[in-house]
Amino acid sequence: MNRITDLAGRIACHAATDGIHATALPSVTLVRSAAVTTPTPTVYAPSLCMVAQGAKEAQLGESRFTYDPGTYLLAGVDLPVVGAVTHASADAPYLCLVLHLDGARVAEMVAEHPAAGEPADRPIRGLILGETTAEMVDAACRLLALLDASEDRDALAPLLERELLWRLLRSPAGPLLRQMAGGPQSDRLHRVLQWLRNHYAEPVSIDALADVAGMSPSALHQHFRTVTGLSPLRYRAQLRIHEARRLMIAQGLDAASAGFQVGYGSPSQFSREYARTMGLPPSRDVERLRASPDYLLA
Repeated sequence: MNRITDLAGRIACHAATDGIHATALPSVTLVRSAAVTTPTPTVYAPSLCMVAQGAKEAQLGESRFTYDPGTYLLAGVDLPVVGAVTHASADAPYLCLVLHLDGARVAEMVAEHPAAGEPADRPIRGLILGETTAEMVDAACRLLALLDASEDRDALAPLLERELLWRLLRSPAGPLLRQMAGGPQSDRLHRVLQWLRNHYAEPVSIDALADVAGMSPSALHQHFRTVTGLSPLRYRAQLRIHEARRLMIAQGLDAASAGFQVGYGSPSQFSREYARTMGLPPSRDVERLRASPDYLLA
């Protein structure tokens, strides 16, 4: 059997319904959708996304990334994106394996193999596409096979996850893994990202974020935009909009209440920024989502 077909079959076996499925492997999540979806905001944590069937598009700022069975998506930092499944049907649903990356494991791999791959000579974008190789697909198949082999799972899963990291480190994605592993600038950026995730509803200035990073405002702005594709304040706005959408869907809040809760003092400003990101005003977007199959992927 073709290995990508094998991978699709293994995902389908353990993700029988549309949605996002946790597995017995803590680092692995499976995603299935039997239909194309409307753009949905989410935050991509550091992870490897390998599509076995169908295709998806992720938009980060003004950049669009399309990944399919020949192309993986690698996220090196937490990034607020707008994603949509672009190719899927009931007969051939979108099927994806997501391997969540642990920063300590990545740093360990990089430290053990300093000569593997090429380091980046400057900060690079934290979201990249790469070619899915036969070796990666084979390792992914063997990893998912452990879902049906509980007696082998604890011993072998870390080895197979490590093999996938090794394949990435030896590929053109290696510089991003090395950037994930740390360094002065990377550590400073992570401090700012963590601060924004924890305090997105609070007012903040670039000067205050520069103090968190221990960088000049201009250096922070340039480094932040290079890695995330967004300015620091636009990144915060994306986090706010994503959380407001979740509150409207999960808790039934109206747009004004959700906007106020995530830090907007003006309902009109919230509505403008929401429509800029999602393409529709808040109430219309939530109505559309509740009436669509995308609800399971929200």
